[in-house]
Amino acid sequence: MSHPPHLAHGWNDAPMAPDWPPLRADEAAAVLARFPSISPPLGLRWHSPRPFSAAAHVACANGDVFLKRHHASVRDAAQLAEEHAFIAHLRAHGLPVPRVLTDAEGSSAIALGEWTYEVHALAEGLDLYRDAPSWTPPHSTAHARSAGRMLARLHQAARDYTAPPRQATLLVTGDTLLRARDPLEAIASACTRRPGLAVALSMRGWRSELAPLLPALAALQPRLATQPVSWTHGDWHVSNLFWSDAGAQAEVTAILDFGLCAPTFALLDLATAIERHAIAWLQPDPARRAVFPEIACALLAGYAEQCPLTREDTALVADLLPLAHLDFALSELEYFHAVLRQPAMAEVAWHDFLLGHFAWFARPQAQALRQAIRGAG
Repeated sequence: MSHPPHLAHGWNDAPMAPDWPPLRADEAAAVLARFPSISPPLGLRWHSPRPFSAAAHVACANGDVFLKRHHASVRDAAQLAEEHAFIAHLRAHGLPVPRVLTDAEGSSAIALGEWTYEVHALAEGLDLYRDAPSWTPPHSTAHARSAGRMLARLHQAARDYTAPPRQATLLVTGDTLLRARDPLEAIASACTRRPGLAVALSMRGWRSELAPLLPALAALQPRLATQPVSWTHGDWHVSNLFWSDAGAQAEVTAILDFGLCAPTFALLDLATAIERHAIAWLQPDPARRAVFPEIACALLAGYAEQCPLTREDTALVADLLPLAHLDFALSELEYFHAVLRQPAMAEVAWHDFLLGHFAWFARPQAQALRQAIRGAG
């Protein structure tokens, strides 16, 4: 019997070959043999379509698990342990985050050859958005409101988490450029530590191409100075949440995927959530790209039920939208250029994502979205 090839979510809503080879049954068995509480696997039930890693739902006789594999150049064991420590903190504060399992030696991040593995208990609830790409709106405003409430709960639980900045630089949501008084100098400094990024930028006129962003970045600086540093999820989207049922009034039951988490600030995480949900980025024609202000306002309303927002807060969220992606976009450029060695995708990350997203916010529909957000305060 032949099986269709495993595909991953791609740009512009087109499935594409995954970045990394799918997990194999024998590979899963070798990894899970290190976990005495897990029986030998019976098979792989489902492969995740998410990019950047390989993951699968693994069936086991005494309880299924979720197995995820990273290339060591993207996440080594120490970098992965940073995510697990944040997850443990949130669980200790009552957040519904699936437990990260440890092997016989007490390790949750397993380094084997060129790969790094992690094993999670299954989340409780329904994986309602399992096949939804990250830049698609939720099914209802009630789902958006529930997602906003849970994001606020996460931020409340993270306030007393004081781990140092992440060692990981690839595929992490950061705020270094947002907070930098001289963003171009901040990028040049990063290049001294990240040779892959330096080479990718050396192929582009990056200083001149980033010049249109500098006034907007400078205008943010006084307000960002008042934002306290706090660990954040970094990739808040309904597809990273489990749900109580398939109805329009379903509530969030679990939080997944902390791969992009980092110490930034809460309103950046909220702006990122709105960017993920309220703009039809997968429409390739910028002029036809729809916005969903009702989804943005529902996210804000749900968030404010837990953490009240001032008019200044919602104004800052609106002004962050064109710039919230910058640090992550640079890391994607580095990832595609230096790790995957895919120059075409590196150009997409630079031109369509980093530069294109900012430029799009000058369009009328983007301005209408930002005005709706300001009016929600």
